[in-house]
Amino acid sequence: MDPLQFEKEYRVHVYETGPDGKLNLFSLFNYMQDIASDHAVKLGFGRDDLMKDNRFWVLSRIYAVIDKWPLWEDTLILRTWPNGTDKLFALRNYEVRHPDGTHIASGTSSWLILDRTTKRVQRPDSILTEYNPNLHSENSPIRYATKIDPASDNGNFSPAFRVKVSDLDVNLHTNNVRYLKWANDSYNLDFIMNNVPQSAEINYLAESRFDEEILIKTSAENGTDTCINHSIFRTNDNKELCRIRIEWRKN
Repeated sequence: MDPLQFEKEYRVHVYETGPDGKLNLFSLFNYMQDIASDHAVKLGFGRDDLMKDNRFWVLSRIYAVIDKWPLWEDTLILRTWPNGTDKLFALRNYEVRHPDGTHIASGTSSWLILDRTTKRVQRPDSILTEYNPNLHSENSPIRYATKIDPASDNGNFSPAFRVKVSDLDVNLHTNNVRYLKWANDSYNLDFIMNNVPQSAEINYLAESRFDEEILIKTSAENGTDTCINHSIFRTNDNKELCRIRIEWRKN
């Protein structure tokens, strides 16, 4: 295999499925970030490598299109590869399939490198820029995540809640997949049992920390229940932390 491509096998555990028995959306996004981390280490751009220069990775945007939802005990093969840079973003692609080659999903992500002290965005290293620089070719099976709209002004608010210890990552910030889990939990059970996501897109805008109070505002695009926008806020300063857009289809 091309050294710029990396594959890893995942088995869907029961605790990674939803009430419908299918792999849940946030577990899929966890897989994508897990394999990205492993591959970055192999390429010499892992968390510890950047920390030596007082820098760290931040996931800015991520997008996935899901054609077929895996079930409990299914085995999945994830493949990932870097795809060069776009301005300050380091780009990465994903493909998910069954061992027999049946396609499941495609994904893309856009990452930033920040200085730990100043929190300022750093320009990607020249080596990253050289990885698959032909950004508009077959190297990317789907588009890259873009800036998405917030929930509309007349959106509905979910009940407020606080960031818990179990929501935190090693940097004492909310783990980025938790935002997707929070959004998923804002739907009622009947909707979740009768619909599945066919795409999900996330923009990360700011960090949240332990015990901060959180609100989720939700609105439907174009008056339908097919495309749903979520804006996640911190209440003490009304700061928008994250935007999520999920496109649903009937089960």
